Amino acid sequence: MTLRMFNVLGREKQDFVPLVEGSIGMYVCGPTVYDHAHLGHARSYVSFDVIVRYLRSRGYRVLYVQNITDVGHLLDSGEDRILKKAGQIQAKPMQIVETYTRSYFDDMDALGVVRPDISPRASGHVPEQIEMIETLLRKGHAYVVNGSVYFDVTTDDDYGRLSNRRVEEQESGSREATRDDKRNPEDFALWKAAEPEHILRWNSPWGAGFPGWHIECSAMARKYLGETFDIHGGGIDNLYPHNENEIAQSECANEATFARYWLLVGSLTVDGVKMSKSLGNFTTIKDALSRYRPEVIRTFILTAHYSNPVDYSEDSLAAARGGWERLYNALRLTRQRMQSAPHSDDGNAFLERVRGAQTEFNAVMDDDFNAPRAIALLQDFTREVNTLLNEGGAVGLPVLAAIEALYRETGGAVLGIIPEGDTADSGRAGREAALIEMLIAMRAQARLNKNYAESDRIRQELARVGVLLEDRADGTLWRTE
Repeated sequence: MTLRMFNVLGREKQDFVPLVEGSIGMYVCGPTVYDHAHLGHARSYVSFDVIVRYLRSRGYRVLYVQNITDVGHLLDSGEDRILKKAGQIQAKPMQIVETYTRSYFDDMDALGVVRPDISPRASGHVPEQIEMIETLLRKGHAYVVNGSVYFDVTTDDDYGRLSNRRVEEQESGSREATRDDKRNPEDFALWKAAEPEHILRWNSPWGAGFPGWHIECSAMARKYLGETFDIHGGGIDNLYPHNENEIAQSECANEATFARYWLLVGSLTVDGVKMSKSLGNFTTIKDALSRYRPEVIRTFILTAHYSNPVDYSEDSLAAARGGWERLYNALRLTRQRMQSAPHSDDGNAFLERVRGAQTEFNAVMDDDFNAPRAIALLQDFTREVNTLLNEGGAVGLPVLAAIEALYRETGGAVLGIIPEGDTADSGRAGREAALIEMLIAMRAQARLNKNYAESDRIRQELARVGVLLEDRADGTLWRTE
């Protein structure tokens, strides 16, 4: 099977061929750390987490770099987001940075997102950014005005090829305020002169100032991945101007291809409108985790292809929870059976189905990381597993172990929606399972005491809420409808 991915640079699905066989360099635009992360951030970073997990499962050595923007991300007004937050709560800018960087990683850890190999901070790489700006000036792609440095988009004949926007069609301003001292409205800041009250500032050949938003990714990607690397990821909303400007300044400075494959994640929306802090229609990851298991949130995010938008609602989370519980209940029942299963060939015919499910899973993930289709395949497989386990016949340990391994490797190691074992089970599902086990133990004691009326009552009450019991010689198993 050939791994294919939709390359936004070119707008087509392409076979993936790494620069170095067996290795992948991957850069993803990270968060601006000025507040707690919300589910829109989770949408992006869970999606790339699955992509990285799958690439590694295929045997690639992935060097995953994701930056932390802690300086230079400007509002339309030209104001730095971090400085604005610091002013609102009367804190030092680096207090803001430290607080919300830790908060971001706490959220990602809770969601089961594997940490990047390198998480460079923009503020820690100002010398590299200055060096790249000096190169652009020397090569005639930038100019200095009153202590600020701007990239001249007219010097790059290919400018706009990622977003398919011609320079003359582009609107001025965008994320940074239009400045009268720019030669062209579309030119963007590489370095900004600092006003006297601006706290975050560094010395430079052009005076005290701070880097523009876009230059950090170009400088840090080059430092850790080289002038040319394999995959660049980000959010579709940053296609223009951020990603477009990254390409322009990088390729003009390095005179080499920047990133070869561009993967951009669709937005998370609420009633069709992108979730964002500025609109106030956001739900923080912390708030979502207080109500839903991390695996349920991941399942919800993965119900849409990474490149498409996904709409958030309580109903959509409830549907994701139901789907996840069906998968996990089948796995839990399999693990229960494994504890007392015979070491026999009973059910061996199902091994071929397990192998087929793994092949199908790899095929859909090879097709542009199609996680929604992968989950649908697991749901189909789960129905067959439930039939096998509930039809009454014996199932040998080799078959049960193969089923468990498939869930663990596909739903666990790649999709991150299956916990390693019952010891990892926590939150609502874990509490419910513990209560059910307690009621089963009470029922067993009632039967020992020949209190069959109480035993039947417990069975009936559990059935009423969708929990079905199966009495076997080796104990009582349970499953949910």
